[in-house]
Amino acid sequence: MSATHSTDDATSDQIRVDQIKIVIDVVERDHARTVAGLIEETLDPPPNALSLFEVAHDNQPPTYRVDAYFDVAPDLIALAAAIAEMGVVGSSTPRIEVVPDLNWVALSQAALPPVEAGPFVVHGSHDAARVGRRRGAILIDAGEAFGTAHHQTTFGCLEALGRLAHVMKPRRVLDLGCGSGVLAIAASRLMPHAMILASDIDPTSVDVARDNARLNGASGRVRVIVSAGFAHPALHQGPAFDLIVANILARPLIALAGDIRHRLAVGGIAVLSGLLVAQAEQVAAAYRASGFRMVRRADRTGWTTLVLQRV
Repeated sequence: MSATHSTDDATSDQIRVDQIKIVIDVVERDHARTVAGLIEETLDPPPNALSLFEVAHDNQPPTYRVDAYFDVAPDLIALAAAIAEMGVVGSSTPRIEVVPDLNWVALSQAALPPVEAGPFVVHGSHDAARVGRRRGAILIDAGEAFGTAHHQTTFGCLEALGRLAHVMKPRRVLDLGCGSGVLAIAASRLMPHAMILASDIDPTSVDVARDNARLNGASGRVRVIVSAGFAHPALHQGPAFDLIVANILARPLIALAGDIRHRLAVGGIAVLSGLLVAQAEQVAAAYRASGFRMVRRADRTGWTTLVLQRV
């Protein structure tokens, strides 16, 4: 296996190689987001950092580049097969570049452009001046918690929340598996009279979500707790929720179908994502069996968001 680096004036003894970068070039922006989401969601271990940026070409449409940083290279053959299975077209074969030992999490943040999703613009701190203080602006820096809207599942949930805000006024909202807290923050903007609870099994994600809620002026409206599923008393006691958003994975969503039904008010809405298109029907079937009806299904470049109502 060969490796290259792009620093023309550096010699090998000047570069301390501690990380590997996987590079994939993609023709279409949405397909590039699909590739980035596939890398972040399905590889184990996940990348240390991930960036997606536009590459300009003279007299040609732009292309898009996904960079993912690892300590150990993933299986590139399996990764290429997974990308093809998702229906991504115009994608280069994943290639490896060796990189110096730098803080690629911080450096990659600047390569993530703002994302418009439903009524929101999700952006990093490097774009704060350009985006401004508009009502739909949500500041989320890429880091240790999942959820920047570059992943199609987060994008799909934000779109769903934007639609639901026109037809319902929930009093209690749960963001289950909140990651960065972006969905809870979005709900606090759209549903000003709701009590919003956010939970995650990962304490680091909970700390990140609390910080993001504070940075976005939502800390007074969003309570963030550590919980595995509905184990925390705040989740399994008290009044039922009117809206539950769960952007996690297919297997835990299926396992949680009964708990979500039990803690959702009759007529309440569940927004489910983190699903590959191939997994969506299995998840939908589990929820139909638990007493839900389908309200809307949105497939977007390989990923699905389901909106279901408890009957």
